[in-house]
Amino acid sequence: MRRAYLVVMSGLLLAGCVVASPPPRVVVTPPPAPALPAEPVPPPPGPGYAWAPGHWAWAGNAYAWQPGYWAVPAQPGYVWVPAHWQPRRGGFVWVTGHWRAR
Repeated sequence: MRRAYLVVMSGLLLAGCVVASPPPRVVVTPPPAPALPAEPVPPPPGPGYAWAPGHWAWAGNAYAWQPGYWAVPAQPGYVWVPAHWQPRRGGFVWVTGHWRAR
């Protein structure tokens, strides 16, 4: 009985230690998004904001425009890297917008 308890508890502990892997990257050729439209950039809401430009996002059966917005950097000195298609062997991979240290 005690051994069965230990086996069950060990299994539960191991199940809690599973690390989620990132979603798989889909390689496409060529990048399927439409051309970026001219997007008006409103004035920033205050000092220290960075503009995150709009981009086309896949909505399941078509692309939908996601407008740009002003955002506060994750940390002082960080810059915004816009979402983009990154060339990879055999095609392109979608990279979401993110903050990067200068």
